[in-house]
Amino acid sequence: MATHIKMAVRILAAFGTPLLLPFAIAQNALAAGEIFRDVVFTDYSERSSSPELARRMLSPLAAAQLARQATRSGKTMVEQPIKLSDEKFIVYVPSPSPARGFGLLVFVPPWQDARLPQGWAPALDRYGVIFVSAARSGNDESVLDRREPLALLAAQNIIQRYPVDPERVYIGGFSGGSRVAQRLALGYPDVFRGAILNAGSDPIGNAQIPLPPKDLFFQFQSSTHIVYVTGAGDSFQLGGDMASMHSMREWCVFDVQDHAAPSAVHEVAGSTALSWALGALMHDARPDPGKLAGCRSAIEGALKLKIQQVESLVAGGHLDDAQKLLTKIDEHYGGLAAPRSVDLAQ
Repeated sequence: MATHIKMAVRILAAFGTPLLLPFAIAQNALAAGEIFRDVVFTDYSERSSSPELARRMLSPLAAAQLARQATRSGKTMVEQPIKLSDEKFIVYVPSPSPARGFGLLVFVPPWQDARLPQGWAPALDRYGVIFVSAARSGNDESVLDRREPLALLAAQNIIQRYPVDPERVYIGGFSGGSRVAQRLALGYPDVFRGAILNAGSDPIGNAQIPLPPKDLFFQFQSSTHIVYVTGAGDSFQLGGDMASMHSMREWCVFDVQDHAAPSAVHEVAGSTALSWALGALMHDARPDPGKLAGCRSAIEGALKLKIQQVESLVAGGHLDDAQKLLTKIDEHYGGLAAPRSVDLAQ
């Protein structure tokens, strides 16, 4: 939980005053078939607000502890951690416009500049996918108060300006950016229907990547497509992908595919690999309802037993042991354990 708090503490306002309230200014859509650099967006979203980020991206106990710390210090969370007028984005709009609406790929980079990876335009054109990425969103930036809200605001502004098919809104990234993309796919399945994890992934259901609230996690299980794209020579990350995919399946996430790009090491996907990933995301492979229900039931049964153990420890006056177990439950089960986990913590 300390990891969550350390990541989150920077989203508290210095004097308890919100930095910005959401606003919207009309802006014409950019033309198709071109790259546009240094784009400035204007529209905010409730999904990118600091309270909503905390609710979705932190474990329930970590989010509750953050709120208590704010109350004790007399501070409040900023409404929006990003000041859009200071931010620049790159946008690529494919040509021609698809009849069913554009796809959208929000890309989280490991680098600081906003760029379209070399060779990606033909694949984006082929599948009719708009590409958008933020500057100053690299590995050195804060995940919770910059990289995640920048990606959400990029999606919000493109969707506001173009006819985007909501079933083809994807999040992706490379290396450290891919790890951020994985977190966003998990916490925002109502925005992103799929994720391209390029040479960067982690297991879910732990202190670093807690599970979101139950309704969102159920949506993630049933409707999110995850594709892993890693160089065949990137042995370290291929091992990480295996661990991540194993974790996904343990948590009843079955729409998972992987691709090892031939002759590639730790490098951004080429045009062929990107085409494979975009094509894979377009194929609907909803999980078998019976298999999903059985998997969920097993998790709920194990969680129920853990909660009962905490309740027994509390009833017996063993509060320190109860707290230790509850912390482990919070880190492992995240939003699946709430609100009971939060009630017990109090």
